[in-house]
Amino acid sequence: MRCSICGGSEFHHRAVLWEDLVAQWQLNPEEADYINRQQGCFCSSCGGNERSAALAQALLSGLALPQPTLRAAIAALMQEGRGGPALLEINEAGTLSPLLRQLPRYRFGAYPELDMHAIPYADGSFDCVVHSDTLEHIPNPIHALQECLRVLRPGGLLCMTVPTVVGRLSRDRAGLAKSYHGVPATSTDDYIVHTEFGADTWTYLLRAGFAEVNTVCVDYPAGIAYAARRGPA
Repeated sequence: MRCSICGGSEFHHRAVLWEDLVAQWQLNPEEADYINRQQGCFCSSCGGNERSAALAQALLSGLALPQPTLRAAIAALMQEGRGGPALLEINEAGTLSPLLRQLPRYRFGAYPELDMHAIPYADGSFDCVVHSDTLEHIPNPIHALQECLRVLRPGGLLCMTVPTVVGRLSRDRAGLAKSYHGVPATSTDDYIVHTEFGADTWTYLLRAGFAEVNTVCVDYPAGIAYAARRGPA
């Protein structure tokens, strides 16, 4: 695997899941292993993990940026004096965020201060919306995706990642014990996991109204991102 952020080819690993979360999500050893890779396999050059690399690849292909890495693509845009896409990043996408901030038409909304059920921008404000491992914390993910669709211009692109258990369907955790992506003693209810995403994640995007959905993979089944496009006006 080569890093889509910087082009690096060396990676280091560390486990990021903890016993309680593995039990709450009922992960078998194989599933726990690849979700650990998704979150805890890091490029030794830039520090990006696999989900960030998948998101970078989704941006490169979805925006048709003619460079092998996101770092090179943004550097080329800056050298050419092109403004690049009007881009909204919701929540920080790891090591991608410092690169995306170089775009002159970049906007950032920190979660949970930015309410994904009511994104505070006018219809058709952006060419691209990016969020990484955020949607699972939103009570109504389809409504949040509809908000992303609303603020995109016709033909605009949404790039996103969620923790995905590829061998089963998504499930709503309503009625189950609270599950956090963090230590429960120090987490707030903003970080409760409402949805465990599975093999049908792409259907959430179509149900929200996107016209086209692509699955982008840099290392199956750990490094997966989704690129969804709004239809023409």
